[in-house]
Amino acid sequence: MNRRRFLQTTATTAAALLHETAQAAPPATRIIDTHTHFYDPTRPGGVPWPAKGTPLFRTVLPADWLAVAAPHGVNETVIVEASPLVEDNQWILDLAAREKSIVGFVGHLDPGAEFEAHLKRFAADPIFRGVRWSGAHLQDATKQDAVLSGAKALASHGLELDLNGGPSYLPHAAKLAADVPDLRVLINHLGASGDPQSLRPEWKENIRAVAKQPNTFMKVSALVEQVKCDYGKAPTDTAYYQPVLDHLWECFGPDRLIYGSNWPVSDKGADYAGVFKVVDEYFRSKGSEACEKYFWKNSKEAYRWIERK
Repeated sequence: MNRRRFLQTTATTAAALLHETAQAAPPATRIIDTHTHFYDPTRPGGVPWPAKGTPLFRTVLPADWLAVAAPHGVNETVIVEASPLVEDNQWILDLAAREKSIVGFVGHLDPGAEFEAHLKRFAADPIFRGVRWSGAHLQDATKQDAVLSGAKALASHGLELDLNGGPSYLPHAAKLAADVPDLRVLINHLGASGDPQSLRPEWKENIRAVAKQPNTFMKVSALVEQVKCDYGKAPTDTAYYQPVLDHLWECFGPDRLIYGSNWPVSDKGADYAGVFKVVDEYFRSKGSEACEKYFWKNSKEAYRWIERK
């Protein structure tokens, strides 16, 4: 982490943020956390992720998330599946049937010969809102036909596509969004900016490229995990993250930025309270309507999640 640069610039950015925060909007009236992971290593067969012996290798269910999120007014979530096992999609859908806090689910189905059959099966459940792919699929020349076919199938079902990976895949995401304009494309985890005080060189330009497509959204998630630090020791000063947040605001504007915690993986950087504090301060400083859009309205447009009774 480039702490020297941070110390040199933080006084100016903190003063500006303080001025904005003094005029900050009230808290959002509703908050949807669009990026959580739930799993249970004790169930038969275990789980392929996370790895044994890591702090994340523990049972993580909606009640565990609500214990850390609800104190901040966060009571609804969209789950993103990290497991490559097809039947783990059904495990989450079964969980969602019992847990009303789950308003949507982004499954894991890699592009390929069986993609459309699996998609048809899971799309029958209204909780299923789309799939997440690795950005590497978009860069693999041998998968281009499968990627395009899968993207069109998602669009035909009215579903979305989450994408995850480093900045190099972003121009490919921009092209896919242009080729399938009816598909809503959500970039995960900032497009992997790197530490806010030492951004990856290609990140800003590639973010501009993908943001030019009107059907793309940016999930402001994994923010604290960009910092190279000891486990759980990332800064929680909002000013530290302004180089990332300001660039995303400039490129995507108030209508295409979306809240996601990435919990429990976010614990690598900071606890839920710290993660939430940073984005809450930043987006409340942008005014009431921008705050409402960021915390729930934009996710409704992107995911078309359902209301639970």
